[in-house]
Amino acid sequence: MSSCLTPKAYREKNDGLPQLEPDVLAHGEQVLAFLHEQIARAGGVLDFAEFMRLALYAPSLGYYAAGMTKFGAGGDFVTAPEVSPLFARTVAHQVAEALATLGQDAEVLEFGAGSGALAVELLLALERLQCLPSRYLILEVSASLREVQRERLKQSAPHLLERVVWLEAWPQDFVGVMLGNEVLDAMPVRMLEVTAREPLRVAVGDSAHGLVWAKLPASEDDLRVLAELEAARGEAFPEGYRVEFHPDLPGWLQGVAQALKQGLVLLFDYGAAAHEFYAPERWMGTLRCHLRHHAHNDPLIYPGLQDITAWVDFSRVARCAKNSSLDVVGYTMQAHFLLGCGLAEVYEQAFAEAEREVDRLRLAQGFKTLMMPGEMGERFKVMALGKGLDVSLSGFAMRDFRGRL
Repeated sequence: MSSCLTPKAYREKNDGLPQLEPDVLAHGEQVLAFLHEQIARAGGVLDFAEFMRLALYAPSLGYYAAGMTKFGAGGDFVTAPEVSPLFARTVAHQVAEALATLGQDAEVLEFGAGSGALAVELLLALERLQCLPSRYLILEVSASLREVQRERLKQSAPHLLERVVWLEAWPQDFVGVMLGNEVLDAMPVRMLEVTAREPLRVAVGDSAHGLVWAKLPASEDDLRVLAELEAARGEAFPEGYRVEFHPDLPGWLQGVAQALKQGLVLLFDYGAAAHEFYAPERWMGTLRCHLRHHAHNDPLIYPGLQDITAWVDFSRVARCAKNSSLDVVGYTMQAHFLLGCGLAEVYEQAFAEAEREVDRLRLAQGFKTLMMPGEMGERFKVMALGKGLDVSLSGFAMRDFRGRL
């Protein structure tokens, strides 16, 4: 089976995208060989959701499991905590508000802590607010990222490291605040293509030249979800429409509900409610790949070397949450959430304390990126889920769009 990641093939197929180093391409060859094996075992065609799962999370090979730089200027993309410390410092006000009502033993749990930027700044901000949790738990599937997070905490908040505990499984009887920043978009996504006869699953197969798109029959579960999405959309999908959904979402939210005894869940991600998510102009879906800060639409070129994401259907998140006995207590744009939590005041204080002009410029640029509609302010949404929580949430006081779900 020939590879599609040789340097020559890479240059021919990816004009305009960044060149990759030989050792990175060599790792890509290992990932491809593994994927070829998995496709053969599946009978020659692999459901795209399973392909995405392996490309991102296969032990020692997948994008999030292999130890390569992913976040920040030297990686493939930048998340809000890396954009500016203002993000975590502002979110801390909402976390503190909830912790204050949950008792002194309340904890914080972060799903997939990435580079550790959110954990560091959030802990330091909670310390300044005199509202530190008894423990800061991190549920992280990547061993390499756990080490990145630990090292960042050692360097930036060593006195708080003893409060941080890394988990390999869901906690039990958790009381506190759970945080998921760009977690849902990294879940494997299933794609169905609506045809004149019957919907088909989008899949991945092999050819003499590498990986290619293929099709599989839709399952009964696929058809059930499709009917649910059409009901939420208000009309059937037209022929040719590519429908995306995260098959793991109901189970993940069920896990949240089982682990959470009392508290708040805050989810930050790019996405939309169903009427916007499944708009006619999105007939090809929202799947995107990120490589060295270049976005493109072909997940078959660099498996294991690039991030693969899809937007989040927050209407479906709300339905699945309610089915798991979680309350949907807030939904808004990131800009409204941050302003409600005091971003303007946090920015003014940080700007006044900055001693160098370059630091003040970075703060100003970070503020704009977090807030501008064309950046993160409008594309990113915030959803709050709760159980046994009786508190007014400042982040949703300015605007709450639950009625649009």
